[in-house]
Amino acid sequence: MNSNSKVLALKYRPQTFDQLVGQKVIAESIFNSIRNNKIPNAYMFLGIRGSGKTSAARIVAKALNCVNGVENLCTENFCESCKSIIEGNNIDVLEIDAASKTSVEDVRELIEFSRYKPTSAKYKIFICDEVHMFSKSAFAALLKTLEEPPSYLKFIFASTDVKKIPVTIISRCQRYDLSRVNSEELFNYLHKINELEKGEISDDAIKLIVKLSEGSVRDSLSLLDRALLVDNQGKKLDLKTAHKIFGYFEKTLIIDLIECILNGEEEDTLKMYKNIYNSGVEPKVFLNEFLETLYYLKNINFIDLNGTNFELNDKEFDKILSLSKITEKKDLLILWQFTLNNLEKIDIIKNQHQFIEMFLVRLLHLKKVLKGAKNREIKDLNINKIMPENKIQVKKDTIDQLKSIEQEEKITSKPEVKNIIDNLEINNFDELIKICETKKELKIKYELENNLRLVSFKDNKIEISFNSNLDKMFVKELTAKLLEWTGRRWIIAFSKEVGLPTIKEKRKDLEKKLFNSVSKSDFSQKIKKIFPDAELLTAKKENE
Repeated sequence: MNSNSKVLALKYRPQTFDQLVGQKVIAESIFNSIRNNKIPNAYMFLGIRGSGKTSAARIVAKALNCVNGVENLCTENFCESCKSIIEGNNIDVLEIDAASKTSVEDVRELIEFSRYKPTSAKYKIFICDEVHMFSKSAFAALLKTLEEPPSYLKFIFASTDVKKIPVTIISRCQRYDLSRVNSEELFNYLHKINELEKGEISDDAIKLIVKLSEGSVRDSLSLLDRALLVDNQGKKLDLKTAHKIFGYFEKTLIIDLIECILNGEEEDTLKMYKNIYNSGVEPKVFLNEFLETLYYLKNINFIDLNGTNFELNDKEFDKILSLSKITEKKDLLILWQFTLNNLEKIDIIKNQHQFIEMFLVRLLHLKKVLKGAKNREIKDLNINKIMPENKIQVKKDTIDQLKSIEQEEKITSKPEVKNIIDNLEINNFDELIKICETKKELKIKYELENNLRLVSFKDNKIEISFNSNLDKMFVKELTAKLLEWTGRRWIIAFSKEVGLPTIKEKRKDLEKKLFNSVSKSDFSQKIKKIFPDAELLTAKKENE
């Protein structure tokens, strides 16, 4: 295949450690370990998509097997070993996708294959992408070989989800966490690629690509590919055209919309949103951008545009800065929480466009409430300023006196509570349950029926089998109620005996017996002959 026909992500895939974008420290660490012959049994590369995990794995494989050695790693005129690894046909470097090879049988095949020494290379290498997709049994089968592999065998794992990888696997690997690529570094890289491809893309458009890629080199190259394919009639691709290509819209529109909300301008707010929606922006994307703008309004004083931050351009930065100066931070936090709650609910609405319009109307009313509350606070402050200190004190004393009188009335009018003894007779367990039902002690009744295994019930003493499901306060509460109901003190003791089944268990056993009896009855058999697909779901007694 002609290199010019390749997508940029493949055409400019890193071939040496120094070509890895944004991973300088990790690249140096791996290079030094190979140069000093301190090579681990297995490498583990972790990070987001497009951070360079697979590229790093292939570079390590080449560095271990290159005939020129790691210090003279092939860059252009590739040796046979490096060339075959790049083309993916090296018989000693096996690259598999764990998403399609998840079972323990697949791992056993790899282990069996690893018994044989490399054919032409120095090391036999297994590169396993998305290793977190392996099953538990597959990981277990891999453990022993991973810990003590033959000297010629090396493993290189890559994954985007470290939480799904067992700790026992990670502990046997040399772990490297590949970070998101710094915005400034990614911008310089894309600028260089743009020049190599002789593209006409403005710096502002490249900055937008950097922002949309979220630190992923592969994503940024895919976006750059799209931008390079646009026929802009000999002109540079500017930011406005880039917005249309990537389905993005200027943050200034959101800033203006928030300003209208803060000013209570309903008509202008809805009109602005309709313009944003008509430009092709999805409602959920709008809410996320809305949240992001609120974040910048709240924290604009701590954000620096210089260097690595391409989230805002100069125009957006200045506009947010001026709006933040006249906006209460407390109001922004309330709007943030309100928007966050609506983001969780948007998926249950069929017409999301209408949902956003009603969301904005509710925001406008919320702002009016906040404004009214603020005005009341100011009014209260003004009254306190106008009222002389002696009158404020008189008012406070009067309120205190009224409070004292009210409290005194409550205390004197409070009826006396007496412990009323019912002097009931409780002779057995069933009577106890009936009394609990009569007295509306449903919590105690629930414990008696569902969690209590009775050993004995006689002479004001109840013996029960220990059950961890019993409520911790059950014994104390039942003892107090028995004293209140009977006028006598009861002893509730735990026994080592198993005890009778709980009432709940007895009911289930009866239901099961009844079900089996009905299912085997002549009537059921006749029904099944007439309707072969018929199935008995439940059985009840006539009086139930």
